[in-house]
Amino acid sequence: MTHACVVSLLFQLQQGIGRPSVYHAVVVIFLEFFSWGLLTTPMLTVLHETFPQHTFLMNGLIQGVKGLLSFMSAPLIGALSDVWGRRSFLLVTVFFTCAPIPLMRLSPWWYFAMISMSGAFSVTFSVIFAYVADVTDERERSTAYGLVSATFAASLVTSPAIGAYLSAWYGDSLVVLVATLIALADICFILLAVPESLPDKMRLSSWGTPISWEHADPFASLRKVGQDSTVLLICITVFLSYLPEAGQYSSFFLYLRQVSHLMHSFSKNISVNAAVLLCLSLH
Repeated sequence: MTHACVVSLLFQLQQGIGRPSVYHAVVVIFLEFFSWGLLTTPMLTVLHETFPQHTFLMNGLIQGVKGLLSFMSAPLIGALSDVWGRRSFLLVTVFFTCAPIPLMRLSPWWYFAMISMSGAFSVTFSVIFAYVADVTDERERSTAYGLVSATFAASLVTSPAIGAYLSAWYGDSLVVLVATLIALADICFILLAVPESLPDKMRLSSWGTPISWEHADPFASLRKVGQDSTVLLICITVFLSYLPEAGQYSSFFLYLRQVSHLMHSFSKNISVNAAVLLCLSLH
């Protein structure tokens, strides 16, 4: 009887809690980016201490390598999630995205190296949007995507201020510990509460089907975009809109760190500017 109860419990845990919904995706996104937002101030400090002569250059290289690897791997992970399900790849992407967090206090060099290499799996948004597409119909999908994006922004608006407060009063080590625990909570939530969104019949029908290079080719979508002038113009507009925004977000707080000797309360300025910039970025 005990063995049967354990088996039944494990089966229920594999099924998650409730029916697949947008709210499962929202919780996953919020916890992941909230944990990273807490590290805004400590990460800038560690980056400046590790690369005092080339802070801006190394920041650009680290984020650039991570972004390039994410761009190359996103189509492949999306294609694999069509075969093996969304839940397992949510677990993989969140795990590898958050894996560098505890290394900040253990080894800064390994921390920044892991951030760069984690880009190969740091494509949680790709899997999340696929999850949302599975659980919504076409009429309500845009609203669901908006909710996920708003949750992402909300997590990054609130967490830098909290991280700066904890860092000022209790030190960076506690901030890293809290961020690590939140990341672990996110992983546990996926393991225990998130149900699979891709129907079994769809997974079984595609099981064993070889994945063609066309599905994994990151440039295939770009070639398709060029075939439709309207879509091409929209993509160019979005690209030009996000390009300066991404550059500003990646360097602005680092700049504040570099001129912190001119400020009386660096952590407070960082958190306030992070919140204001992200609020203005909402559109």
